[in-house]
Amino acid sequence: MLTTTSAWRAFGVAAFPLVVEGWPRTDEQRPPQARLESVGPMSVARAAHTATTLADGRVLIAGGFTNETNAAQGAEAFDAMTSRFSPLPRMRTLRHSHTATLLANGKVLIVGGYSGGAATTTAVELFDPSTNTFAPTGSLVSSRAGHVAVLLANGKVLIAGGVGPEWSFLSSAELYDPATGTFSPTGGMLVERESHVAVRLKDGRVLIAGGHRGRRADITLHASAETYDVATGTFRRVGDLRVRRHKHDAVLLDDGRVMVTGGTDERDSEGVYHSTELFDAKSGTFVSGPTMKRPRYKHNGTGTMLPSGVVLLAGGAPQAETYHPVDNSFAVVDGEPRMAGQFSATALLSGGRVLVTGGYGNGTGPRASAWVYRP
Repeated sequence: MLTTTSAWRAFGVAAFPLVVEGWPRTDEQRPPQARLESVGPMSVARAAHTATTLADGRVLIAGGFTNETNAAQGAEAFDAMTSRFSPLPRMRTLRHSHTATLLANGKVLIVGGYSGGAATTTAVELFDPSTNTFAPTGSLVSSRAGHVAVLLANGKVLIAGGVGPEWSFLSSAELYDPATGTFSPTGGMLVERESHVAVRLKDGRVLIAGGHRGRRADITLHASAETYDVATGTFRRVGDLRVRRHKHDAVLLDDGRVMVTGGTDERDSEGVYHSTELFDAKSGTFVSGPTMKRPRYKHNGTGTMLPSGVVLLAGGAPQAETYHPVDNSFAVVDGEPRMAGQFSATALLSGGRVLVTGGYGNGTGPRASAWVYRP
């Protein structure tokens, strides 16, 4: 049973806008048409949940830890036409800090996570949008939470790293095959990682970067990065991050580079970064990127590539900002949503809009609040 106290303990806590020549790019200014607006709340407060855009345009909201006992086993759907959330049948397993991956067949693969307190799970389920139901599928080879999941070009899903039973830190990886509904081991990462990032590159490889192993006084942060080769099923080390970081995010840019944003050092909330880095897949190296307007951490998976090529960063801080590749700069998005920031979840909507849901932080526990970014 997931409670607010056990959930906090599990985390170690007691449409492109025109570029007009001469446009004033101050710390707080954005073209007037881009802003973040509040919408109706979710049915329950959630953090460390997932938000997945479905083929029919709805967004599946699943799991998370909440302020209500067993509420995280409930799921709901956001309707972009009405800007409202509606309930769905209960998930089969109580979970947070899991992953949700949209498969080529339109179903959503929901993997692992904490099933209560610090207990990780091997349980996996599939959400079918055509019937609005959750059904079991094959179990993980290793129970894990705080892992990464990436849909590969061949339709399989790579699951890597995270935390295992009794706070073990994992280097192992496995593959889910939708054709058989089963998981099988693949080559392991070169180091154990949690709070890392994973991005599928344009050449089909998967970049894994940063993260940590260990806890509290025994924590070790990683600057190392590696790539997974689908053909050989092996990981290979590439150039290091310029800064050791965990609890960061990464987004694939239109030009094939990967932008890594924020994160923190061993001091957690006292060491949050403004910095970014850019990974060049051809050279296998990172270079320093532009500085964000707001420091961000605990925002993995919330960076969104918009159809315009602009990147929206809507997690990890009370305000959202956008990255503009044309002039390599960030700008704060209009609006004062006072978002919770940490462990929120986002999903791309039609027309370049983005749904932002829940999270905790800035003096609050999990929240039911939701917002929509309108370009």
